[in-house]
Amino acid sequence: MNIRKNKKTELNKLIKIWYEGSIIAHDFIDKDYWKSQKKEMEGKYLPMSETFVISNEKEIVGFVSMVDDYLAALFIDVKHQGKGYGKRLLNFIKERRENIQLKVYKKNRNAVNFYVMNDFIIKEELLDEQTTEEELLMGWERV
Repeated sequence: MNIRKNKKTELNKLIKIWYEGSIIAHDFIDKDYWKSQKKEMEGKYLPMSETFVISNEKEIVGFVSMVDDYLAALFIDVKHQGKGYGKRLLNFIKERRENIQLKVYKKNRNAVNFYVMNDFIIKEELLDEQTTEEELLMGWERV
């Protein structure tokens, strides 16, 4: 397993991982919403983030994007989920930050449980105005 900064040439691979993962993890949101967000991911969100990729011997299997201390994205290729890549990326970021905040959809129980198991606490319940879905603001602080 290797973690490194992403290259601009890898943008399409990251968007593919994000898109496929979003549709599966957020099956309570219409697929057209995620399709409509592709250009934003490519032109705005990924370029403004500090993004690291994780790869196995063959290919990129996931990525994490940070904007300062905000975890903007953590996605693992659906074929490689459940193999510890997400935890490795999260620990990589935790080593480099004093605190981290993120938002996760409340209905995305797998993600909520993942962050709780990795020492994040729920700080606030919010409403995502774009999707009208409940979100949880979660945070982690180095002890």
